Amino acid sequence: MLAIASTYLFALAPLAAAALWGGLYVVSKWGFDAVPPLTLAFLRVVVGAMALLVVVRLTSPRRQFSRRDLLGFAGLGAMVAASLSTQFVGTALTTASQGSLITVLTPIFTVLLGVTLLGERLSRRLVVGIGVATAGTIVVLTGQYDPAELAGTATTGIGMLLIASATWAGYTVWGKPLIDRYSALETAAYSTAASVPMLAAFVPIEVATTDASLRAIEPTPTLLVAVLYLGLFGTAAAWYLWYKGMEYVDASVISAFFFVQPIVGALFGATLLGESLGSRFVLGGAVMAAGVYLVSTTGAETDDTS
Repeated sequence: MLAIASTYLFALAPLAAAALWGGLYVVSKWGFDAVPPLTLAFLRVVVGAMALLVVVRLTSPRRQFSRRDLLGFAGLGAMVAASLSTQFVGTALTTASQGSLITVLTPIFTVLLGVTLLGERLSRRLVVGIGVATAGTIVVLTGQYDPAELAGTATTGIGMLLIASATWAGYTVWGKPLIDRYSALETAAYSTAASVPMLAAFVPIEVATTDASLRAIEPTPTLLVAVLYLGLFGTAAAWYLWYKGMEYVDASVISAFFFVQPIVGALFGATLLGESLGSRFVLGGAVMAAGVYLVSTTGAETDDTS
């Protein structure tokens, strides 16, 4: 009974992570007004890495890592750097509707990588749940945005967002072996720390190739709140919670909770930016929730029948 209960409770961690990511759209808009995209991504991981490493230092034992594991953390850091840099630049080059739809592809990439790289098994319930969640999210997005906007010509931005989705799926899947050997907290902390120097390398390139100037950045209260939210909640807390769910179930199962992000993002946009939720928000949200429920009970169903 306790095993079944813990399997159901795993859903709370990635659900909370997706909810925190839902606020990134609003907060990033505040940050983009003052800081260029790649510099903002760098500041985000610096704050996130510092917070995670402090918690690891206080709660986890000292480790002696093998060369293989060090390379594993570095690889995850590269995935993070690639995902954040392409996500922030892609977001700046596309419309909100295009970005939201590309985001829906992240769980699909995760499922494909989980099956091919980790040998995860896809049950019928899992496949149906992901399909239903995808349909519900698309219903919400097509009701919120003008369908004519979905086929814009920002091919570079869309390509960037596709890379961001694929590399985040890679970060999710390739983190599983390290999570199993260490913990969600340590894997999130060391991979985030590994991404810091990689993203730092993009900052002078961004300054040199654009009209951005670091000296022109003013540390206003709004910017400080944005950076702290991105670092502490959107990175440190959310990445730990995302990986925490993977201590219980496969990456393919966790992937479905990503669909919650655009739903929460729409709610934040309506509440803080006065944006319209769209005519299909309630219907699409209900369909999405049904799909996520099917996926979240997949592990419990397996445990109950084994």
